[in-house]
Amino acid sequence: MPSLLDRVQPPKSTVPAQPPAPPSQREPERTSLKPAQPPSPATDPVMWAKLRKWILDRIAAGLGAAGELKRDDQTIAMLRERFLATYQTSGANLSPEQVQQLETQVLHELIGFGPIEPLLDDPTVTEVMVNGPEHVFIEQKGRIVETNVKFDDDAHVYRVIDRIIRPLGRRVDRKWPMVDARLPDGSRVNVIIPPSAIDGPTITIRKFSKKKLVVEDLIEFGSLTPQMSDFLRACVLARLNIIVSGGTGSGKTTLLNVLSNFIPDDERIVTIEDSAELQLAKPHVVRLEARPADPDGTGRVMIRDLVINSLRMRPERIVIGECRGPEALDMLQAMNTGHDGSLTTLHANTPRDAISRLETMCLMAGIDFPVKVVREQIAAAIDLIVQQARLRDGSRKIVQITEVQGMEGDVVVMQDIFRFIERALTDDGQVIGEMLPAGIRPKFTPRLEAAGLHLPPETFVSPSRR
Repeated sequence: MPSLLDRVQPPKSTVPAQPPAPPSQREPERTSLKPAQPPSPATDPVMWAKLRKWILDRIAAGLGAAGELKRDDQTIAMLRERFLATYQTSGANLSPEQVQQLETQVLHELIGFGPIEPLLDDPTVTEVMVNGPEHVFIEQKGRIVETNVKFDDDAHVYRVIDRIIRPLGRRVDRKWPMVDARLPDGSRVNVIIPPSAIDGPTITIRKFSKKKLVVEDLIEFGSLTPQMSDFLRACVLARLNIIVSGGTGSGKTTLLNVLSNFIPDDERIVTIEDSAELQLAKPHVVRLEARPADPDGTGRVMIRDLVINSLRMRPERIVIGECRGPEALDMLQAMNTGHDGSLTTLHANTPRDAISRLETMCLMAGIDFPVKVVREQIAAAIDLIVQQARLRDGSRKIVQITEVQGMEGDVVVMQDIFRFIERALTDDGQVIGEMLPAGIRPKFTPRLEAAGLHLPPETFVSPSRR
């Protein structure tokens, strides 16, 4: 399959194919990578970029048609040897620290993701946003800031895009300038290029922690309380059907990962996602991933197709990364026909909005159901909605845990079990609040007790009333 580089014309290199010779007395105007007078690669960013590109071109020419380089110790050792040999022929005079910096940049270009590789390695960075070659933003501690990272040009960004999507068998070009992908660690990637992206190729990477978060981490971060943790663990073990709802970037997938890890090890789990992001530390997991259409419009595999297929795979739990279309109807049918204990996420601002979105997505299936029938399906299938939110200070918290109790007339009856109460905002923008139980035991308490899960009464009582 042709690479993205084959479909983008890169700018002509201004670096000579051979390292320039020192200037002679007869040609005083001639320059080199190691000029007799400043500027030099050590002080001039333009000369540094030329030196880096010259070394890259020489190493790439020596590799020939070696294909995609693997990121293993043997390959890294080989590339370091070639870098050192090539650098020594360049005539550049850099300090040991600068040589190390140049080597790191060259390795990032050859087997990494170019100039954004350090951002991807930084555990404090949660999102990387490339808005063309000149502007790279990150999200750090819940706030978006611009970095001093830059690409050489559009072609440089295209090379990084190609390295991301090529292993997945996906493509992006002017005919279809958008693609969803993932990094090897599961981080979510969206790419959009011209003509749809007016200011140049754009990359958005939603990073996931290299460490698999557990519920204790969320308690430490202040996302939930120990009482809420015990309650959610009991709900998963008792095979309640749970929806995690929230806005973009609120932490829905992270919470879904944590809830999924409450599932017992002896159960068969089928995960269904647009791009594989879930990180379940379980021994019996079958991972399914949707597939976009080929350029000729064929070969597309939708989430709905995978949900229907998963019912034939003897799943004990179905975990859907996100419901965003007609697959919601098939998910509800599965929950109502013996596949209880299923989990999914969806975009919604409140638990009530989540019910409305489910209704809309079910109607997208093209079946002319009365709205009341759809609501009855939802009320019968869904037991619990966990509302996740990103607060004004950038922190991510569970702000509501709501039980779906059933129907009263044409209305789905809901009752909060826990909710976050915001008290104040500090001078530095930090949200002060507390998560409190509503003081009501859920209607499904007998199901918890039938599963041998007995929560103490104080779990549902506010600390001020204990």
